[in-house]
Amino acid sequence: MERFDVKRGLVKKIGEEGGLSSLASKYFDNVDVKGVHVFSASHGIMTSIEGKYDDSGALIVDVTNVPPDFDDPDAVKSAMDARKRWTQFLDEATGYNSKQRGDKAKEWAKKASKAASGISSARHFMGMATNLSEDIKKQAEAMISEIEAALEAGDNTRAAGKAEKLGKLLNP
Repeated sequence: MERFDVKRGLVKKIGEEGGLSSLASKYFDNVDVKGVHVFSASHGIMTSIEGKYDDSGALIVDVTNVPPDFDDPDAVKSAMDARKRWTQFLDEATGYNSKQRGDKAKEWAKKASKAASGISSARHFMGMATNLSEDIKKQAEAMISEIEAALEAGDNTRAAGKAEKLGKLLNP
């Protein structure tokens, strides 16, 4: 399962143009429409493609690939065509090119790391501090729970923001 950031406003635009499943039918075979922004399909070496826009506006896809017969030039050519179609689909479905998608993925992972680091730092600080009030400790623990829940839900942006607030709570 992969997650891709999508340019602001693109989900609505694609919805007006028939939805994600309509876009998928331009690039893949056997598209099964499961909703405006939910589909399953296949194409060449990609035996199963399931995609959707989630509630946060990100593109979530699950792809099953089978390796081609590298001794057969036609199979390799077909696999290259499948990869090209996949890249073109992602470009159009996200509004970003492959370099931009990579940069966005790094940024997304960095937010999760920042949030986890914020939790670790807060717990370490609370263990060392002798002058923290019980009220501040309770607030911090509540914020830590919210950050962990956001991370578990895949909302790294919210988790990173809460971690920043947690740091400010403990280090005014």
